[in-house]
Amino acid sequence: MTERGRTQPSRLTRAIRASTEPPVRRILVVDDEELIRSAIGKFLRSRGYEVATCESGAAALDLLAREKYVLMLADVRMPGMTGIELVPAAMELDGDLAVMMLTAVNDAPTATEALAQGAMDYLMKPIELADLAAAVERALHKRDLSIEQRKVERLIREEVAAQTEEITHERRLLHGVIVDVVRSLVRAQEAKDPFLRGHSDRVADLAASIASHLGLKDDDIEATRLAGRLMDVGKIGIRESVLNKPAELTAEEFDHVKDHVRIGLEILSPMKSIAHVLPAIADHHEHWNGGGYPRGIAGEAIALGGRILTAADAYDALTSRRAWRDALTPTAAVDFLRERAGRFLDPKVFEALESVVTRRKTLNFLDSTTE
Repeated sequence: MTERGRTQPSRLTRAIRASTEPPVRRILVVDDEELIRSAIGKFLRSRGYEVATCESGAAALDLLAREKYVLMLADVRMPGMTGIELVPAAMELDGDLAVMMLTAVNDAPTATEALAQGAMDYLMKPIELADLAAAVERALHKRDLSIEQRKVERLIREEVAAQTEEITHERRLLHGVIVDVVRSLVRAQEAKDPFLRGHSDRVADLAASIASHLGLKDDDIEATRLAGRLMDVGKIGIRESVLNKPAELTAEEFDHVKDHVRIGLEILSPMKSIAHVLPAIADHHEHWNGGGYPRGIAGEAIALGGRILTAADAYDALTSRRAWRDALTPTAAVDFLRERAGRFLDPKVFEALESVVTRRKTLNFLDSTTE
């Protein structure tokens, strides 16, 4: 705000205003006839321009490489490099340069070619000085508008990019908050059962390792990890007496447990930032042979993330102690699951699980021998 309470112009507005400020008006006159160069130069100086003159295209390019000009007025027919040949070479040195052509010959094809090369105007000799002044002003005005438009477009792109980055950053923060809240719900549920503590994090990390072994892209690996962390949020809606029951569940109780997939999806579906992990969560209890739940689908109809989570979840469950049994060793758990590969598990996912477990066992052995 200003001292009088008026809103200050934005950065974009200030930049646009600055871009319209007139630059130094320096004009280059290129003509092999000294009399014409001198007469035009003298006239343009009388109009307030700074003027340099030269007799050839090569000399013009040398000047343009060393100094900044707003406009070049060039003869079409010159020894050596013609004016038509000079235009693209000059504009390559300075894309903002306004170019006007002078000729003593009324040649429509040449005029068309000059304009096609980037010239803004094509004037016939002899030219009235008043007409020359008006043509120069038109060309410079067109140049200024073109430069201003490009600056405005660049500033708008920068502004949009900055705002997009800010929105993306805010979305990342929101995504992090959402994930943290849901993970807190999962951990709160797991904390009620000493046998389940850390289960979702272990499943998530194992699932990510399996996904990596299968050659998935980094984004898909992290999506699988996130799905593992969130897949059991629906258990918050399952009766604790059922979840913590130290004995085999009844058919009614098992149906009640199955409902945690639906409840989890209802909790997570409104959160658009994690929509990409929902298929894996929806399918993490489906079986390769179609005997799973909630949809009873089979084979590759099951999301790959879901197949990976099924394997990681089963392995962690087998290697974790429960109220009614001791934990299996990693080798025993893998042997148990091997017998069910092709029925309960996707065979390729099981192979990846076995490789990951074997690698972990090797690393643990090496760590123990170095202590």
